[in-house]
Amino acid sequence: MRINRVYGAMLDRTSNVFAESSTHYECSTWIVVNTHPHKERIAAENLLNQSYTTYCPVIRAQVRHARKTTEVRRPLFPGYLFVALDPLRERWRPILSTLGIRTIVRNGEVPSRMDGRFIASLKAREVDGAIVKPTQPYVIGQNVKIAGGAFDGLAAKVIAMNEKDRVVVLLDLLNRTVKTHLTADQLRSA
Repeated sequence: MRINRVYGAMLDRTSNVFAESSTHYECSTWIVVNTHPHKERIAAENLLNQSYTTYCPVIRAQVRHARKTTEVRRPLFPGYLFVALDPLRERWRPILSTLGIRTIVRNGEVPSRMDGRFIASLKAREVDGAIVKPTQPYVIGQNVKIAGGAFDGLAAKVIAMNEKDRVVVLLDLLNRTVKTHLTADQLRSA
């Protein structure tokens, strides 16, 4: 329950930073900052106090405790934040002494730069402040064919989809029905 309040509060406090247009995210250069465990909120607040633009994408997760299921917000990349900064033109060393920050992801002595289009693509997938999974390309009961491999072109039927982006299909193989787990890119519509 406490974690839900922590990330909810982080989103509320930083929402003015995220209200900017997506073109701002595409044009900016970003660096990746490694935080201490479970200190993303504290690190983001301290960086905001120093006038850095930060972004910590979150997802919704179901947590079960004592027969009760609640929805909480968790970081998409636990232990990491994104900071809008061009390390070749701006000062980045003060970030290293910020409370909650462990280190900066670097390439040698210079922070590794990240293209703003990646951040813009994450922002585009947000709904109500949390990243949502893309829609599934297949539905349960759909007839599909296996694409590639030894069973290329073999017909199958989708029977389930699990959380790890795997599709469970039934194959007719040697006069037997076989259940197997495949990724979505291993299938094509029939």
